[in-house]
Amino acid sequence: MDTIFALASAPGKAGVSVIRISGTDAKTAGVCLSGGELPKPRQSGLRILKRQSGEHLDQALVLVFDAGASFTGEDVVEFQVHGSVAVVSAVLDELSKIPGLRMAEPGEFTRRALENGCMDLTQVEALSDLIESETEAQRKQALRVLSGAIGQKVDIWRSKIVRSAALLEATIDFADEDVPVDVTDEVKELLQAVINSIESELCGLDAAERVRTGFEVAIVGPPNAGKSTLLNYLAGRDAAITSEFAGTTRDVIEVQMDIGGYSVTLLDTAGVRETDDQVEKIGVERALSRAKLADLRIHLVLLGESPEIDVEESDIILTAKDDLGCENGISGLTGFGVVSLLDHIRVTLSTLVSGSSLVNRERHKIALRQSLSFLREALMALESGVGEYDLVSEELRSASRNLEALMGRVDVENLLDEIFLNFCVGK
Repeated sequence: MDTIFALASAPGKAGVSVIRISGTDAKTAGVCLSGGELPKPRQSGLRILKRQSGEHLDQALVLVFDAGASFTGEDVVEFQVHGSVAVVSAVLDELSKIPGLRMAEPGEFTRRALENGCMDLTQVEALSDLIESETEAQRKQALRVLSGAIGQKVDIWRSKIVRSAALLEATIDFADEDVPVDVTDEVKELLQAVINSIESELCGLDAAERVRTGFEVAIVGPPNAGKSTLLNYLAGRDAAITSEFAGTTRDVIEVQMDIGGYSVTLLDTAGVRETDDQVEKIGVERALSRAKLADLRIHLVLLGESPEIDVEESDIILTAKDDLGCENGISGLTGFGVVSLLDHIRVTLSTLVSGSSLVNRERHKIALRQSLSFLREALMALESGVGEYDLVSEELRSASRNLEALMGRVDVENLLDEIFLNFCVGK
């Protein structure tokens, strides 16, 4: 396998930039560039980096990691150089001239960590989520999965499935012997425990996925109720056009925000009313559609009136354009009620994610649902007694294979290129 190298820190000017080399020739390349003995593994050392001609490139802090004790599982050498674009370019250029070395492809360091057993596929996905995280909730969720928590649960599930399969296989092998062969009750207990645990995990998947991808909060109400003015106040900029004329907003306007550590897309929707204007009519239809799909709705109502659309349990109802500061009122002009609104949104979203699980992707959902289906089939087949043990064993093998696919151990080659395509080159 080739030895690879790349800039592991962000491109551009910085105080320090990190260049990483990984592979069997990493230490040889490190010696070649630093012109002498490398520091001991996991200890740093200051070295002068030189071209093969002897020209000085930079003064760098050098770190060495042995195979089996590095991020990739291979020999790794890292140079912490001055974060100049010219310095980084010169060092990378010199590395490219060393035989056996090549520039890493996007995500190749992490892919090698997966292939060398240093990470499972759910941890790889979590690392991608951690790099992309923009809010505190996303950071915490990514770190939970990156710690290997999903793998720990899957190992427990698989151990119970393997135990069940072993009991059944032993019974099949000794079917002609005069020994007790009915292990149905024990296997039922083991499988039911796994089924209950997977069902619990699936119940919290949607909430976990919302934390990762973000929530949608729609501002709805009649025309000229101050929806766009409120959106602009919350965004801190003129994201939407405001006017004293009703029907100004024709399409859904989106603004990304961090509210209480959660990624939120605020939706400013067209005013809901009956109209003969075909363009405004389309806007109203879109408003109703997006509001229905949103995780939460903020209903702005004029004093003494009711919401224009059905109110769900977690929705927020506020009196619009309340510049006088009445109870349950809000104003996008003065900011009255905004702090209370943001806190209400935070509490509501916290409640929505209180039962979130570790799994948070569609791929996870498919693998777990397929495993669950095979386990339920196995449980049903057990009801027929010893004669169906062969069928039960096959169902258990299928369930186990799906859990292995979840962790990236089998049948995932077609997914890897797509997953690692989203990684930066130095990761």
